[in-house]
Amino acid sequence: MYVQGVSTRKVKAITEQLCGVEISCEQVSRAIAQLDGVLQEWRERPLGEISYLYVDARYEKVREAGQVRDTAVLVASGITPEGERQILGVSVFLSEHETHWKTFLKSLKDRGLSGIKLVISDDHEGLGAARRAVLGSVPWQRCQFHLQQNAGAYLPKQHMRLEVAADIRSMFNASDRKTAEELLQTAIQKYAVSAPWLSA
Repeated sequence: MYVQGVSTRKVKAITEQLCGVEISCEQVSRAIAQLDGVLQEWRERPLGEISYLYVDARYEKVREAGQVRDTAVLVASGITPEGERQILGVSVFLSEHETHWKTFLKSLKDRGLSGIKLVISDDHEGLGAARRAVLGSVPWQRCQFHLQQNAGAYLPKQHMRLEVAADIRSMFNASDRKTAEELLQTAIQKYAVSAPWLSA
């Protein structure tokens, strides 16, 4: 309930109704403080070698100074050399401005993040600038999911989305680069008339 933004007083009232047990606001506050401690320990834990780093942001409504506003939640996940997927870090900022992304990426490096072979992300301007500043020597690949989503903005008719997404997926799933480039050229010609902005 607390994570979902329910106040301490409401947590107390709901717990009493559901469980029939009286819990004081102080007890709720103590439990929350313990959760905060566990979360902080997790957020500051040392990192090691990560082969593939995924970075993205999502927006959540957060109450700040009595106002509810959209806030950027920056998330980094990675795949270890053994193939294990991990959430590496989460940080909340007012926006995806370059400064915020740079602070976030530096904090991951300060915790020992190393061995990155590839960074995968969307093409957000602030993230791109921060990535080049902090992880400039690491190759970058645009996220396939975001690329497919962005392609939809260039389609004149919504019913084309599934077909275009399938064509894009076939390029990513191609057995080699030559095949992928051939599929790309085929798609460019295919949509030259029906979706000229996409082909361009």
